[in-house]
Amino acid sequence: MLPCKRPAVFLIWAVILTSLTACANSPVAKNLEQSLAADPKLQSDGVVFGESQGNQPQAQQNESAVQLPADFPKDIPLYSNAKLQEVTPASGSENKISTRWLSSDPSNFIASFYRSQFQTNNWQILQQPTDDAGGAFEARRNDLLLKVSIQPKSVTNATPNQPQTATELLIDYVPNSTATPQPTPNTNTNETTNAVPQPGNPQFIGPIPPTNSAAQPPSTANNQTIPIATPKSQVFNDLNKVPQEWQQHIQDLATLGVLSIETKTTKSNSTTTTNQFEPSKIVTHREYARWLIAANNAVYTNNPAKQIRLASESTQPAFSDVSAKDPDFPAIQGLAEAGLIPSPLSGDSTVVLFRPDAPLTREQLLLWKLPLDTRQALPSANLDAVKQTWGFQDAARIDSKALRAVLVDYQNGEQSNIRRVFGYTTLFQPKKSVTRAEAATALWYFGTQGEGVSATEALKLKQS
Repeated sequence: MLPCKRPAVFLIWAVILTSLTACANSPVAKNLEQSLAADPKLQSDGVVFGESQGNQPQAQQNESAVQLPADFPKDIPLYSNAKLQEVTPASGSENKISTRWLSSDPSNFIASFYRSQFQTNNWQILQQPTDDAGGAFEARRNDLLLKVSIQPKSVTNATPNQPQTATELLIDYVPNSTATPQPTPNTNTNETTNAVPQPGNPQFIGPIPPTNSAAQPPSTANNQTIPIATPKSQVFNDLNKVPQEWQQHIQDLATLGVLSIETKTTKSNSTTTTNQFEPSKIVTHREYARWLIAANNAVYTNNPAKQIRLASESTQPAFSDVSAKDPDFPAIQGLAEAGLIPSPLSGDSTVVLFRPDAPLTREQLLLWKLPLDTRQALPSANLDAVKQTWGFQDAARIDSKALRAVLVDYQNGEQSNIRRVFGYTTLFQPKKSVTRAEAATALWYFGTQGEGVSATEALKLKQS
């Protein structure tokens, strides 16, 4: 019976096909064709089966919508593993543009990245975090002012594959359009006037001119303002007697008000002030104590927690040879009360004399200053450790208390006081007197390698 049924089936299909062909333009054929056609929505969407749709298209759309401004400065370093979340354009009187980023990396990674970028690319660091857990960098390069805030952040509603912690970056900058205007040519002389660096330029040295009209400096006939120079009392004219790399260091300290001008008393009892620094003159205990506090407080002028407090005249003197009436008593007593110099207050009951006019020695220079570099108590040290690190032939002559400072100073690398002041040497000569130029060079920089502040940076920060 099967052979008999097959011709019947074929006959039925033939009739159907013939009907469709004959009625291709009939309404019935149109309806049948449309019912068998593919869904046009599926053709346009192009969804691959097996992939989760969720909110992915919307997320991609939002990510592509946030873009950096077209004039975003190329000098600003960007952390590679951070995604841009938001851009806030400048508004109102502020010309600051803000960008917000999010990274899955720890905050200490990002802080180390920006610290390295700023140091190696000639940025002037105005502020930096005290540790790598979080904080803000403020830096300047040419006419670009930048602030990078690094803040650990918890991620809420995280997916199983998403890290539970993240780091938020806020990069704020003032675009170059707000820079100090360029000097204008003098049409009468065909020369450029007002060509000296102005406030905001890293090369600018000198006080910022006052804003009130009563204190404005004199003007030329072409209405070009004459720049105010550094006060004459802060300029030394005998710095040619010191190495060239020290000259600017000493002048920076003088401009900060750290170093004093020497006064001379003539036979007629008249006192005259000269612009002589006398760099080869031996520095005394009282001078170094005065400079040490002044330099530290000037470098950390915006950080009261790192400043040394001066003592008042009502304080009981720590040394029998420095009374409260001594002009340097506030500095000397302040160092003693801070525990930075040996005294009965620090447990050295045998040190009852300060000897303010005695020469400062090399080992004393380090012993007094190193606690201000490391900001922590000096660890114990022995003679063998100093010999193995520095290799000094005369290490046995170093006082046992000063051995600690000498050993810690070695860890500062090229920024160590010994290397910066005395250069390469196999003889420390711990009892040798220190000159005024050597003492000033040591005080030009406070901190450890990569984590310190120089007088040059402090001066720029003060002027900006």
